[in-house]
Amino acid sequence: MEQEIAVTAAAVPDYSVWGLVMQADPVVKGVMLILVLASVACWAIIFEKLVRIGWLKGAIRRLTKSHEGKARGGLARRVIDAGETELESDFDDSLTERRYRVENAMRLSLKSEIHQIEAGLPFLATIGSAAPFIGLFGTVWGIVNSFTAIATQKDTSLAVVAPGIAEALIATALGLAAAIPAVMAYNMIATALGRTYAHGNSAVVEIAREIVTEDTQPESRTRRSRGANVEPLRAGKHT
Repeated sequence: MEQEIAVTAAAVPDYSVWGLVMQADPVVKGVMLILVLASVACWAIIFEKLVRIGWLKGAIRRLTKSHEGKARGGLARRVIDAGETELESDFDDSLTERRYRVENAMRLSLKSEIHQIEAGLPFLATIGSAAPFIGLFGTVWGIVNSFTAIATQKDTSLAVVAPGIAEALIATALGLAAAIPAVMAYNMIATALGRTYAHGNSAVVEIAREIVTEDTQPESRTRRSRGANVEPLRAGKHT
């Protein structure tokens, strides 16, 4: 009697979520595994971007303090150094053209910093658009298994149809669970980067104006002209 009860208990399928996943078709299992890995990768990218965007906002705040950001290092120093390096280039141009060159050099430096943070966003966009269809593939495969079970066992009872449909719905749920956070995070991060770049661009305009204005001061020009007219000492030449 005890053996019959044990056999009956072992024959009862496990209809919990984990049991359905473990009893799923190998193809559906593969789809689920891909979606789980994609979701984990998306969350890792999301957290990494949130941290770097917070760092970028702090760097832009330091950049808005103009030359004060230079002594603090980081992005502020690299952007300002790019403008000052361009200013030292020997071009016979007007004040407006000089300011344009400085602004352009600083913008390029700022864009390069933002492009580094944007790495990984295409993956979020890809998962956001492709994950539902990957889940849909698992859904279709599970439904096909349900119809195959009906044809094989010649029985339309819920016990025959339920496992295939359940695993199909789980694949759909995993596809949505991977896609929805990816799409929302992509839009949020892209918007944050756009606003941060706009703030940085405004700071660049002001800093470029300050740099070019300082360079036109008589003291600055005198120092530059003296540096340009100094002739290096040569061997055998006495002063």
